[in-house]
Amino acid sequence: MRRLARTHIGLKSGDPRKQGMSARNLILVLGDQLSLNNPALSDADPACDHILLAEVTEEATYVRHNRHKLVLLFSAMRHFASRLKRKGFEVHYFQLGDDVSTLKSACKTVLDGHDFERVLVCQPGEYRLAHEFRQWPEALGVEVEVLADTRFLASLEAFDAWADGRKQLRMEYFYRDMRRQYDILMDGDKPCGDRWNYDNENRVGWRQQEDIPPRVNVEPDAVTAAVIEEVSAAFPDNPGDLSQFRLAVTQTGAERQFDWFCEHALSRFGTYQDALVEESPWVFHSLISMYLNCGLLDPLEVCRRVEQHWRNGDCELSAAEGFIRQVLGWREYIRGIYWRFMPDYADENFFGAERPLPDWFWSGETEMRCVSQAVRQSLDLGYAHHIQRLMVIGNFSLLTGLDVQSVCDWYLAVYIDAYEWVELPNTLGMALYADGGSMASKPYAASGKYIQKQGDHCKQCRFKPSKMTGEDACPFNSLYWRFIDRQSDKLENNPRMGLIMANWKKRNPDDKTAILKWADHCLDRHA
Repeated sequence: MRRLARTHIGLKSGDPRKQGMSARNLILVLGDQLSLNNPALSDADPACDHILLAEVTEEATYVRHNRHKLVLLFSAMRHFASRLKRKGFEVHYFQLGDDVSTLKSACKTVLDGHDFERVLVCQPGEYRLAHEFRQWPEALGVEVEVLADTRFLASLEAFDAWADGRKQLRMEYFYRDMRRQYDILMDGDKPCGDRWNYDNENRVGWRQQEDIPPRVNVEPDAVTAAVIEEVSAAFPDNPGDLSQFRLAVTQTGAERQFDWFCEHALSRFGTYQDALVEESPWVFHSLISMYLNCGLLDPLEVCRRVEQHWRNGDCELSAAEGFIRQVLGWREYIRGIYWRFMPDYADENFFGAERPLPDWFWSGETEMRCVSQAVRQSLDLGYAHHIQRLMVIGNFSLLTGLDVQSVCDWYLAVYIDAYEWVELPNTLGMALYADGGSMASKPYAASGKYIQKQGDHCKQCRFKPSKMTGEDACPFNSLYWRFIDRQSDKLENNPRMGLIMANWKKRNPDDKTAILKWADHCLDRHA
């Protein structure tokens, strides 16, 4: 694996008060750090520390954020500010309509009226902010301390220690170490059930064989209703159908949502977590990633609760393991990859993909049913599960060579749970293979047959996954083989691609010509 440039921001491992220093601190709380376990808040003293939260234009507009995400964060921030006030803190809060456009200007406004010795902030989730914070001491005239984000279960130092010296950074081995470290789903020094991974049991396609439990709607309170009005007025052209806003905005509300999942959906989550379902955007998924990523839920707590549900006999081991792998394994691994390889990682483009993003990425108006469903759902709700993101939208983007930066910006914009630390490796590394295999052992490329196997979209589509060419042929089929043909020089030495490459080479030359010609037609028509 190529080693990219590594630039970590300077992190302090603790709070200066723990070292016996008395100081009056301005504590900046970012919108994705709404937890009392935020290290900048863990030892905060209402007698000498003030808190700052700010809804600033720069953070709200650097990509075309989904309005569901904006409402979730602004309302959650306002509720969190109220919680801090009830604990006796003086809280400085800037709403979007106030004349404060950046986090730096918000800090400066508060600093100008008070005698603070330092600004404290937890490490941000995006490199651009980490880089900006380095410039703040000179710009603000006070010390700025960035504290390591202890809300994650693997520190950056621990991830680097695991990664150093390895030729391949595969999530599976990191996940096993995390299981051991936190003693989750373990029987002594062995995994429960004598297996680490139950992925094979968690790939059942959808054939309307189960009743999907209806989700409980969350009625917006007065704060959220006001935010919905403000966001609707300020961002009329952003994606997001706010008539369908259904998210919790407090820790208590998020915990209730997780309780519902554990009681009504966990038992079937594992089985159908890869299923593509025409009649439901939610299926049996937990819908808690947005709460984990903004601080309303604790990752270790949800893992331990799911483990306990399995031990109580409420679900199969495969369901519990599938959930825990996503949180304890994948989420922590992705964060480690991001900070280990940034900032160069964002510029990777292994296949040289540069095709402009189709306009229908912002409308969902395409004849391909699976893609249309996934894109419309993403735009309207700010949500799609991992197979829709990876094997439908991401697969199409990979096969058609869409510009890597444009695709990454789209993912960052449309999803409620998207912050660059989690979005960029998932999109650039997994979906687009633009890092050349730093994360994935092969490109996640697939034809229409995979999509047909996983769900029921094909029944509603005018294209047939059984056909390779012709007006009713599924575009994924010919586009798949075009990708294999065009990228053969970069794929032929990949051991997991050997059989596919050999099959393509042995194919009748006339068939290959017809497939590639039809694929070019599909590109002109759909991309």
